[in-house]
Amino acid sequence: MATDKRKVQEINAGSMADIAFLLLIFFLVATTMNTDTGLARMLPPIPPEDQQQEEVKVKERNLFLVLINGSGQIMAGQPGKQEFIELRDLKNKTREFVLNPLEDEDLPEKEETVFDLPDGSKWTYPVSLGVVSLQTTRDTGYQPYIMVQNELARAFNEIRDEVALKKFGDKFESLNSEQRDIITKAVPLKISEAEPRNIKK
Repeated sequence: MATDKRKVQEINAGSMADIAFLLLIFFLVATTMNTDTGLARMLPPIPPEDQQQEEVKVKERNLFLVLINGSGQIMAGQPGKQEFIELRDLKNKTREFVLNPLEDEDLPEKEETVFDLPDGSKWTYPVSLGVVSLQTTRDTGYQPYIMVQNELARAFNEIRDEVALKKFGDKFESLNSEQRDIITKAVPLKISEAEPRNIKK
């Protein structure tokens, strides 16, 4: 008995490679990539090899220590008065230290400084001598370090915004270059990663 043997029609796969290539291009174009985030900081130039490193001398009352340990825990406070704090509290602690609103003798000194304004007038502002010393251990993670740096920078940026609003009626970023330069000198970003040598009051 004769059987009807029909040939199974083959699928034309000639264009499959083209379709796969087009899909690959589509996903490459449509997919967003995570960008690396970090802190915008200008690094100091490399000192000559024969240059001796100078010790930074800071009065105890002008020094605010921030230590991040290997577990990501944060200790902050003045020498001998550090305590464990949460990351969310670091900004306000730093602001209180730098501003010293009640003129506490245990908090940073202020130096009355005269600035020349763009309109030719003079402006006197009490510049804080406070220094924030950020210290880490060898096993401190990168993520906690960046988060702490960010909170410290936020504290100084908020103070700059407040001073800029009081003096020039606008936030720091909205000022012109001359005005920003004055506010930057009035509220210097003093975050040191070198361990200062303490001297008594």
